[in-house]
Amino acid sequence: MKIRIETTTKFGSVSNNLRQQHKGFREWDLVSSRRDHQTILQILIDGRDPEALDVQGQSLPTLVYLAREKRPQYHHNFKAGALNALIRVSSRISDGPNFDNITQNEIYGDSLRVLMEVEHPGFDGNGGPCYIGTGCFHRRETLCGKKYSQEFKAEWRPENNRNSEESSSALEESCKSLASCAFEQNTEWGKEMSLKYGCAVEDIITGLSIRCRGWKSIYFIPERKAFLGVAPTTLMQNLIQHKRWSEGQFQIFLSKYCPLVYGHKRIPLKLQLSYVPYNLWAPNSLAMLYYVVVPSLCLLKGKALFPQISSPWVLPFPCVVLANRAYSLWEFLSCGGTLQGWWNEQRIWMFKRTTSYLFGFLSTILELLGLSKATLNVTEKVVDEDVSQRYEQEVMEFGTKSPMFNIIATLAMLNLLSCIGAIKRVIVDNKALDLLALQMLLSGLLVCLNLPVYKGLFFRKDSGSMPPSVTLFSIIFALLASTIAMY
Repeated sequence: MKIRIETTTKFGSVSNNLRQQHKGFREWDLVSSRRDHQTILQILIDGRDPEALDVQGQSLPTLVYLAREKRPQYHHNFKAGALNALIRVSSRISDGPNFDNITQNEIYGDSLRVLMEVEHPGFDGNGGPCYIGTGCFHRRETLCGKKYSQEFKAEWRPENNRNSEESSSALEESCKSLASCAFEQNTEWGKEMSLKYGCAVEDIITGLSIRCRGWKSIYFIPERKAFLGVAPTTLMQNLIQHKRWSEGQFQIFLSKYCPLVYGHKRIPLKLQLSYVPYNLWAPNSLAMLYYVVVPSLCLLKGKALFPQISSPWVLPFPCVVLANRAYSLWEFLSCGGTLQGWWNEQRIWMFKRTTSYLFGFLSTILELLGLSKATLNVTEKVVDEDVSQRYEQEVMEFGTKSPMFNIIATLAMLNLLSCIGAIKRVIVDNKALDLLALQMLLSGLLVCLNLPVYKGLFFRKDSGSMPPSVTLFSIIFALLASTIAMY
């Protein structure tokens, strides 16, 4: 099975041999477009079949191949629509993120280990973790819009009401209508039941609504990873994914599903407040932009933003920063991370806050003003061999033109110029060091964080380096901003 999956992924299509074995795959021969086709469904392994055994003689569970119907005139609602179709089909048939491609030092911070192993247990203490779309189990009743009741206890016994006399082919045909694109018309699917539509992070509002109907969530992480997935393997994939997440979270905060409003008197206040920091990822970009831009521009001007090193009033600043970062490092290392992995995560958070979250913030505001429409950018997880090789070697991937890369490169160049300018100022006037030391330290740290960017701009020659247009753009705008700041 593993070899079949890897082969299909590599070539991007199902082999002729597999097509002949399963009629469900052969139906794709009659399809002209992936966005316009009938429901394709086949029970590949029937769990009722006594001959459905693995190599050790153990019974195999039912395995179903499903491609829900898609038509141009019907909105398919992306992942939420796919999951809702699966809920209906699985109900009829069965009645009933840890990632495996993370590099050792997590160059893109994809493991979310602190979120999973520190923040979610904190959620659990405040009333139960939120649903983030992966790595969890649901009771089917929770996704079908039912409110929690003591009466459900009698229904939680695993039962199978399927008619054992019903053939697999008959069951397949009866299930196809459940995956049709017209099934949800004039129903509560996507509204008051199932995964909700109309939001880029449908998992968050779905989980919140489940909690507000009285159901409880419990955090559990076994030693052996219960789920495996595929993480983004390029910087652009990561930034696009977080742009979608931050935009959706901010939309929730400004909608009727704001935890402080929708959850009022339904869930504990401490649980409501647990959602809010994630809802405000997008506007948090403004604070990060200030710290990355303003101190550097003032440094070029020779204007101090912090007390002098010789002043006792300077002590709170390094103490707070050191305590905060030391605690962050301890969290990361206690979750099994590495020192280099923590440093990479600091870099990625800076990139995300100055690009993904900024674009998510602006997109949400423009949508509220009626100046743009919401779009869902799907994170591409398929990459070519060269990109995969660089990812395994933990070499940061740029390679494409993007406004996000323009911002990252420009901010990197701005801090490099301000750092060089400050060193020159200190050489000319040694008293400047006492006045500007903290700003120089901040600018120097930002330069260190941006080392992979400088390599991509000036030293790398592979296809994953920064495009020449991005390099030119960043140099021009950084020089322009520096010139304006100095004069």
